[in-house]
Amino acid sequence: MTVWEAIAVVIAGVFAGGINTVVGSGTLVTFPVLLAVGYPPVVANVSNSLGLVPGSLSGAWGYREELKGQSDRIKRLLPASILGGIIGAILLVTLPDKAFTAIVPVLIVIALVLVLIQPWLNRKLSHRRNDNDGGVLLWFGVFAAGIYGGYFGAAQGVLVMGIMGVLVSEHLQRMNALKNVLTAFVNLVAGVLFIFIADVAWLVVLLLAVGSVVGGQIGAKIGRKLPPAVLRGVIVVVGVAAIVQLLMK
Repeated sequence: MTVWEAIAVVIAGVFAGGINTVVGSGTLVTFPVLLAVGYPPVVANVSNSLGLVPGSLSGAWGYREELKGQSDRIKRLLPASILGGIIGAILLVTLPDKAFTAIVPVLIVIALVLVLIQPWLNRKLSHRRNDNDGGVLLWFGVFAAGIYGGYFGAAQGVLVMGIMGVLVSEHLQRMNALKNVLTAFVNLVAGVLFIFIADVAWLVVLLLAVGSVVGGQIGAKIGRKLPPAVLRGVIVVVGVAAIVQLLMK
């Protein structure tokens, strides 16, 4: 990796850390950058998941005020995220590399669709006025999102927000804070597994960790002021670039 490539990875980490905190699709920024600098898809995905963990935790800390009063939800849903993340990580390293290369473009398309319909999901969330707390359906929805996140984390946060938007009555920012905690732990448990069972590009992990921690704080502080349409537009462009990169390999 050249100096300029390293700088590009750090910048991508900053951007991803901020987007993960606000939108939840930072992998769509970092993954194609890692492909562009020459890393194989599976190594790029593994290293990306591990490198973005500090940024996810940073974003969760930035939303700590919105987490107040949600300890019961966290205790109930965190095991679902952790179990799902473990299963997703195991699937990533046990399925053939060709399967990943074939599946990921489809997952990116799904992620891009989720990003594009996020305003609709947000409106559904803000207008919902029921008294349930999701129950078993929410637990299994978070579990399924955890599997997806452990395998390939792009738009995992948007998926979690969509599930909660359908099943739970709560303020958007409080759900976003909860999303940051759940996705952080999915990335964390997947990353810990990857250390022992997969090839990790440690320089990439370090560079992404540094950038994403900064980005997580930026996202938590000023993310609400940034035009969501602009963020979504950038994500779509980068996501299409990722698909092109994969299909050309």
